[in-house]
Amino acid sequence: MTPDAVRPAAMDKAAAAAADQANRAAERVARGAYGRLVALLAAPAGDLALAEDALAAAFERALTTWPEAGVPDNPEGWLLTVARNRLRDIWKSAAHRTSAPLEAAADTGADAYAPFDALDPDAIPDQRLGLLFVCAHPGIDAAIRTPLMLQTVLGFEAARIATALAVPPKAMAQRLVRAKRKIKDARIPFVVPDRQAMPERLPPVLEAVYGAYAIDRCDEAQYLAVTLAALLGEEPEAWGLAALVTLSLSRKNERSFSPPGGEGAAFVPLDEQDPASWNAEMIAEGESYLARAQKAATPGRFQLEAAIQAVHCDRARTGRTDWPALRILYTALNLIEPSLGSRVALAAVTGRIDGPDAGLALLDEVAAEDFQPYHATRADLLARAGRKAEARPAYGRAAALSDDPAVARYLRTRERAVS
Repeated sequence: MTPDAVRPAAMDKAAAAAADQANRAAERVARGAYGRLVALLAAPAGDLALAEDALAAAFERALTTWPEAGVPDNPEGWLLTVARNRLRDIWKSAAHRTSAPLEAAADTGADAYAPFDALDPDAIPDQRLGLLFVCAHPGIDAAIRTPLMLQTVLGFEAARIATALAVPPKAMAQRLVRAKRKIKDARIPFVVPDRQAMPERLPPVLEAVYGAYAIDRCDEAQYLAVTLAALLGEEPEAWGLAALVTLSLSRKNERSFSPPGGEGAAFVPLDEQDPASWNAEMIAEGESYLARAQKAATPGRFQLEAAIQAVHCDRARTGRTDWPALRILYTALNLIEPSLGSRVALAAVTGRIDGPDAGLALLDEVAAEDFQPYHATRADLLARAGRKAEARPAYGRAAALSDDPAVARYLRTRERAVS
């Protein structure tokens, strides 16, 4: 092979490596900063859809520019600048001023775009929290507030949000589009509400942050929960959420990893985990947040759920699980905010205390044919009761409903074990 033939091959290899590096950098920013960037871009004009379009164009430009020019030292700042400039061009265009007369576009002077000049990627967390409260504005349909936050602020795809909330993906996408149009048309201001407005807007904000944890954006959810609690001062439920996420994250080792060539991470149930492997510092941190939350006379949902997690974490100190304490907490949770999850959990705890038949009796009162935890709990209680013929299809149903391959594998293993 001649040197001239080798040179193009080497160049192709280098170009492929550069493109791969650019793609990876863009993916990292998309995962970690998408919502923060949208918050910054949307804040001056209140047009979420336009901000998302501008950011998408910036990502497209990055994928064509970065392979040749190299990934910038501050990828987020680069994307913000490109998207910001695109918005400026759109607002300056006569077509946009005619079709969408924004206040910013009405002024043709340079000062019309001055709000962008103060934007700083290092200030993104505050902008993101502000946008969470914007999405909780009473002018937006209550049913779409939390999904809107999960997509626009936290960067989840509509299909994933739909799956988590048991809503058809197409319907979820349509609702999100309508909500963004509502924000734009109603000129909903991008400002954090004052103290008098916060109580009304806080519940969906807390739900969105917890949703980020449930959908597996754990570290980000913990940061947001603690930042939000600190921002609000002494709001009990905010500290309850901070405690809940922190305590849950302290034991986030329910997977053991198989060697290369294996099936991947293996699910390990909570009661089979080794407490010595849990993060003692995070447990202490979570308990300190729970202490702040418990200053309220009447505990709320997140405080109770955090207390439940604290009981489980206490096994690291005592070596046992306080099942009676868990039953008291789940009973209280079902009184103030009943849900399928809390009812199923109460049945499981009752089965530990009074025997599997008692737990099954409570579970029979729950109608949840498509709820995966219901079938997993039912399978476990049936197996504990020695009713193997009934436990097998229950494990199979729970495995089929699981969207986590590791959990599905574990349940299939249990299914085979009771054969």
